[in-house]
Amino acid sequence: MTGTFITFEGPDGAGKTSVLQALIPRLKAQSQVALNLTREPGGAKISEKIRDVILDPANTEMDARTEALLYAASRRQHLVEVIKPALAQGDIVICDRFVDSSVAYQGGGRQIGTQAVLQMNQFATAGLEPDLTIYLDVPVQVGLDRIAAHQHERQYDRLDQESLAFHERVHSAYMKLVADNPMRIVTVDATQPLGSVVTAAEAAITKRFPSLFG
Repeated sequence: MTGTFITFEGPDGAGKTSVLQALIPRLKAQSQVALNLTREPGGAKISEKIRDVILDPANTEMDARTEALLYAASRRQHLVEVIKPALAQGDIVICDRFVDSSVAYQGGGRQIGTQAVLQMNQFATAGLEPDLTIYLDVPVQVGLDRIAAHQHERQYDRLDQESLAFHERVHSAYMKLVADNPMRIVTVDATQPLGSVVTAAEAAITKRFPSLFG
């Protein structure tokens, strides 16, 4: 792999979508190579169909391990179809969520074990890890308040049915990932105004990969 793989992570309400919408044009204007934005779950035809099943609010009976396996399956197809080909030709790939999300949400939030979920995803990805992860951090209640304030502007999904305790477990799992991966994960305070968050994320990326931007 000769390309550069960057992921964005964060709990619900961290503002990843808004940050990426503002950030990607700025990065593309500086990038010396092709830059691709994609997302998980989804990003490829089959992966998007799996996403629909996972997030369908009617699927309340879905088992936690079934959910984790579906995320891993969606990720594998996305990796094979989209991420690996782009990296193979030297592109930059920026992905909205990756394995860290499964570790935090299914391993921590669903309480099926972070190591078990990590191992499952190592099989799915054949060990591929991001070169850099930007983690947008907000306190749990702040994130949930943001979601409530903008509930009419986004699609309601199964995760919106979860309790405060679930989201607190997700946040704790993310904090553990940050502590365990200090070289890969850069934390950005997402309680700042949007412009400040975008600027901080841009600085973290361009500083890490100076030969790719400028």
